Amino acid sequence: MKKKRKESSKTETEDQIELLANSQNEEENEKNSIQQAKYSKRKAKDTVSDDRILRPVKLSKKELYKAPTVEELNQLKEAENLFHCSMLKMQMEELLKEVSLSEHRKKLVDSFVQQVTDVLQSVPESEVVELDDISWLSGVEVPFLLVPSTTKGKFHMEPPKSINLVGSYPLGTCIKPKVSVDLAVTIPSSILRQMDAINQRYSRKRALYLAALARHLSFADCVGSLQYSCLHGNRLRPVLLLKPPGNDSSKVTLRIHVVPPPDFLKPSRFHPQKNNIRTEWFTGVANTQQERTESPTPHYNATVLGDHLPLSHLQFLSAISAQCPAFGEGVSLLKVWLRQRELDQGAGCFCGFHASMLMAYLLSTHKVAKSMSPYQLLRNALHFLASTDLTENGITLAKNPDSKAPSLPEFHTAFSVVFVDPSGHLNLLADMTAFTYKRIQHEASLSLSFWDDPTTDGFQALLMTPKSMIRTYDNVFKLVNLVKLQTSCKKLLLLNELMDHSGNYVIAVLPFILSLLQQGLGQRIQLLVHSLPQDPEWPLDSEPPKLKDQPPLSIGLLLNLENALSILERGPPADSPKAAEFRQLWGSCSKLRRFQDGSITEAVLWTKKSISQRRFVILKIFTHLLHLHADIPKSSIRFVGGQLDVLVRSSIEGHTTGEEESLEVVQAYDDLSKKLWQLEDLPLSITSVQGAHQALRCTQVFPPVPVKLDSSFFDKKAGLGFVPKEDKPCPFYITPIKVIVHMEGSGKWPGEPLAIRHVKAAFHVCLRELLSKQHHYRCQATPDYLDVWKDGLVFRIQVAYHREPQILRESLTPEGMLIYRDNAEAQALELETLHKPFLTSTLHGVQQQFGCYGVVCRLVKRWLASQFLLEDIREEAADLLVASLFLHPAPFTPPSSPQVGFLRFLHLLSTFDWKNNPLIVNLNGKLTAIEQTDIKNNFVASRGSLPSMFIVTPKDIKVSVWTKAAPSVQMLQRSIMLAAESLRVLENQLGSSEKQDMRVAFRPPLEAYDVLIHLDPKQVPLLAKAVDPHAETFQRGTHQEQPLASGAFLPVIDYDPVRLYLSELREAFGDLALFFYDPIGGTVIAVLWKPAAFEPKPFKASLINARQVEVNDNVATTVPNVEAILQDFRIIGEGLVKRLELRTEKWVL
Repeated sequence: MKKKRKESSKTETEDQIELLANSQNEEENEKNSIQQAKYSKRKAKDTVSDDRILRPVKLSKKELYKAPTVEELNQLKEAENLFHCSMLKMQMEELLKEVSLSEHRKKLVDSFVQQVTDVLQSVPESEVVELDDISWLSGVEVPFLLVPSTTKGKFHMEPPKSINLVGSYPLGTCIKPKVSVDLAVTIPSSILRQMDAINQRYSRKRALYLAALARHLSFADCVGSLQYSCLHGNRLRPVLLLKPPGNDSSKVTLRIHVVPPPDFLKPSRFHPQKNNIRTEWFTGVANTQQERTESPTPHYNATVLGDHLPLSHLQFLSAISAQCPAFGEGVSLLKVWLRQRELDQGAGCFCGFHASMLMAYLLSTHKVAKSMSPYQLLRNALHFLASTDLTENGITLAKNPDSKAPSLPEFHTAFSVVFVDPSGHLNLLADMTAFTYKRIQHEASLSLSFWDDPTTDGFQALLMTPKSMIRTYDNVFKLVNLVKLQTSCKKLLLLNELMDHSGNYVIAVLPFILSLLQQGLGQRIQLLVHSLPQDPEWPLDSEPPKLKDQPPLSIGLLLNLENALSILERGPPADSPKAAEFRQLWGSCSKLRRFQDGSITEAVLWTKKSISQRRFVILKIFTHLLHLHADIPKSSIRFVGGQLDVLVRSSIEGHTTGEEESLEVVQAYDDLSKKLWQLEDLPLSITSVQGAHQALRCTQVFPPVPVKLDSSFFDKKAGLGFVPKEDKPCPFYITPIKVIVHMEGSGKWPGEPLAIRHVKAAFHVCLRELLSKQHHYRCQATPDYLDVWKDGLVFRIQVAYHREPQILRESLTPEGMLIYRDNAEAQALELETLHKPFLTSTLHGVQQQFGCYGVVCRLVKRWLASQFLLEDIREEAADLLVASLFLHPAPFTPPSSPQVGFLRFLHLLSTFDWKNNPLIVNLNGKLTAIEQTDIKNNFVASRGSLPSMFIVTPKDIKVSVWTKAAPSVQMLQRSIMLAAESLRVLENQLGSSEKQDMRVAFRPPLEAYDVLIHLDPKQVPLLAKAVDPHAETFQRGTHQEQPLASGAFLPVIDYDPVRLYLSELREAFGDLALFFYDPIGGTVIAVLWKPAAFEPKPFKASLINARQVEVNDNVATTVPNVEAILQDFRIIGEGLVKRLELRTEKWVL
C-alpha cells in the first residue's frame, strides 16, 4: 500500500545565516585552499556523526599526549587571560574569516572599479546652462527634491578631476555579506563657484553632476544595474549604486559619491553657528525686516563640509591602522555588532566609517594599546561606548585645530551628539539624535554584561543574533501618514529646523516628538528609541521618492514594569511653580485631586481596570501628547502590541487575559491550604501542602473561573451524581486544580504498595469528613483523590507518602534478597508528587518576579495547542522554555510585554541547536558556571541516549523528565518548522501598516493529514475558547451570578468527551495512525496514517485487529482495512462525530 503526498519545506533566511554564508566557492583560487578543504572535511568527519550530532574527537595515544608547541602555549595563555574559554577565541577567528573578502572577491572588485573608472574618464562635456535648466538630461531624472524649485547659478558638464577609492575597502575593513565599495568622483573646479555654499547651490550641482554620470554609465556594458540612493538617508547627498552584470551582481555594490575639490571652500565657512540657507529664498516670502538675523544651519553646514573630507579621512585612518595590526579585524567585529542591532544603516546611524573613527580615537588617545587583539579592541570599544556620554561630553580627534575651528561647547550647542573629526571643523555624528546614542550606550552596556557571564554563550548573543526592533522592544509605535508631520512643524514653529534640514520635515520634527514623549512617559520606561529612516533606492528614470512615501517611523519602548501599568500620573502640588508646567504638558487631562494623605496635587487618571487594559495606558499617553502638542491624529499612530491578547482573553466582556482569574485561583488555594493546615483530629499531621497545577503558577491558557451551576440543566442519577439531561449539550468544563498533601512519616505506614493506596484512600475519606464538618465544604472522595468545591472552583486533593516511590522500586529476588529497580509507576508517582509541585512553586516565583511571564506562557501554550503540538511539548516543558526567556534573555532584556515574549519563544524554538546543546534553565540561579560546563560535556558524551529536546533544571540535570517521552525527533522537527513559519508570518503582519488577522499563525495547516474527523460543536465543552469563535453558542449549565462559597451540589468534574474519544482511538488504532487535536476548543481530529503499518504482514490470528486477509500465491497476509477503520471511527464516536473527511488520495489496497 503506497501513499502519494506533496511535501513542502519552508526555510527562514536570517541575517545570521547570511553572515556565516559559506564562501568556499569564492576561495577556490586561493593558495592552499585544497589543503584547507581536506582538513575541514577530516575534522568534520571526526567530530560530527552521520546524524549531524557532535561527538567527542577520538585521538591516538601519541596525538593525545603530544607536547604543545610554543605557539600553542601562547595561544592557550591568551585564551585563558582574555576569553571564558578557547571556544570563544576560535569562534571569533572563524567569524572574521567568514566576513572578510576573499582574494577572488577582491579581484572582482578591483576589476569592476577599474572598468567603471575608465568609463567615467570619458564623460563628455556640455554647454553652460542655468542651474534650473535640466532639459539637457534626457532619460534620467535628477536625484534631488527641488524644494524650493529655483536657485541661482550656472552648470556645465566636464570629466571628473579625479576618481579615488575611499571608505572601508581601501582601508581593509569591508565585510560581507553586503559588500559596498565607495568611489569618490571629484567635480572639476571650473563647475563650482565660491557662492555655491548658500541656498543648496552646491548640493544641486552635485546632484546634476551625478545624474550626468548616471546617464553616461547607463550605456556602459560593464555595468549591470544602476540605481539612485542617499548616503545615510541624507537627501542632500545622493549616491549612485552600480552592480556588475550577470552572476556577479550580488557580490558587490559600487557607490559613486560626487565630491568637491578638497580646497574648494574654507571649513570656517561651515561653522555650526553660521547660516548658509536664507529664509527669504527658502520661504519665497520677501523679508520686510532689514536687520533680521538669520538662524544658523549647522546640519546643512555639516553635510556640505562632509563632502570635502573623505580623502583626508582615509589618509588619517590609513596612518592609524598601519600602527595597529589588529585595527581592521577589530573594526570588522564592531561593524558586525552594529549590523546585528540595526544601527549601521539609515539616517543618523553609527556606520562602519564611524566605527573606524572611534577605533582610531581609542588608539590615538592611548585608551587601547597598539598590540591588542581584535577581541580586546572590540571589548574596549564597547566599554567606551557604554561609559562615555557623547551627548554631554563630546570627543575630538583634532590634536591641533586652527583658530577658527569651533569649540566643543559650540558643537554641543548645535548638535545632540558630538564626535569631532581630525580637521576640528566637522561633527561626524551631526545627524544622530540623542536617543539613538542612548540606544547605542544601552546595547553596549547590555553586551558587556552578558559577555562577562560565563554561563552565557557570549559569541552567539553578541555577534550572531539579529535584534529586530519588533523583538527587542516591549512596545513599538508606528507613525504612518508622515505627511501629517508637516502640520506638526507648523504647530511647533520649526521653520529654522526645516531650513537646516532642507525641508525634511520628518527629521526636523523627530527630536521634538521624542523629547515630548520622554517627558510624558517619565518613569514608565527605561529606554526610548526610534527607527533610523532607511536609505531609499529608486531607478534612474524616476523622481526621488517623496518624504511622505517613506516607510512608517517606528518608536520603541523598553518598559519599567514597576511603573508602566500605573493608571495615575501624580503631579506637583497645586501651589507649586511646576504645576503650570504640568498642566501645560497634559492639557485638559490634568485635574486637581485630593489624596488620602491630605495632599492636593495636579494629577492625570487613566480609567483602566484589568491588567491587560492597563498595558494600553502608554498608548493613551502616546496619542494624547502627540495630538495635543503636535497635531498628530490618532489615525496616524499604530500600536504594535496587544494584537495577540484576543487569543487568550477570558471573555469578550471582561477584557482580561487571565491575570485576575489566576489571582483568584491562587487566593482560593491559599485559603484552602490554610484550612488544611488547621484541620483537627487527623490521624497523622500534614507536613506540606503543595499546588501541582498550572493554574497555580499562572500559566494555564484559560484559568478556571468560579461558576454557579444551573440546577435545571442537570438530573441526579444514583452513583453518578448530577449529570446533564439527555437533550442538553456537553456541560461546562470544570477543571480540577490538583493539590498534593504530604502526610508525616510514621511506623504505622505499611510497606506494601497496595496497602499504602488503601491508607491514602482512608485519608481521603477522613479529609472529606473533616472539611465538610469544620468548613462546610461540598466534597467527594475517591480512592485516588478528594474533590473539594470551594468558591465556585474544584480542588483535587491527593494524599502523598514520601516513601511510596521508593517502596514501588523495591522487589524481592527468588533468593529473598531486596533489590531496587526503577519502573514507570514509580517515575510517574514521583513526577506527580515531587517534581510537579516543586516546579509549580518555583515558576510561581518567576511569575512574581516578571509580571508578564504567565501571559507569555498562555500565548505559547495556546499556539502549541492550536498547532496540535501540546501533547508533544507538554505544558511543563513549555513553561520552562518561556522561563528561559526571562532568566537568560541575552542578547535582550527580559520581556515586559506578552507579544514580545511570544515572538522570542518562536525564535528560540526555531533556532536553538537542540541536537548539540541542552537548554539550561537555571531556576533560582542554583547552577554554577562549572556545573553548567559539566552538564554540557555530559550531554555531548551521552547524546545518543538522551531525549531529542533536553531541558535541564537544578533539580533535573540528567533525565529531562518533562521531555523524556516526547517530543520525538520528527515532531520536534515539525515544531521547529511551524515556529519558524509562524514567526515569519507574525513579524510580517506586525510590521505592516494595515490591519491584519493575527489568528493566521494559530490556525493549523491541515493539508498534510489523511483523515479529518469533524466533531459536533455541541459536544465540545471548550468550544467558546476556540481560536476562531464558532457561529453557534450553547448554554452549558452555568449562571453569571456569584457562586456559593461551598457549592450547592457537585457537578460532573473534568469531563471532556473529546479527550475520552481520542484516548479510545489511540488505544484501538495507535499502531496504525497518529491522532492530533487542539484541546482548547478544537472541532477537528486530524489523522495521519503510519506508512509502516500498511505494509503487508504475515497472517497471525493475534494480529487480525482492524486488518483484512489477502491471499497471493497461497500466501496469506494482512493489511489494514481502511473502510472498516473509518466506520469504527464513526461507531466509537457516535453522538460526537459529525462527519469524516478524507483528505488524501486513497490508500489503495
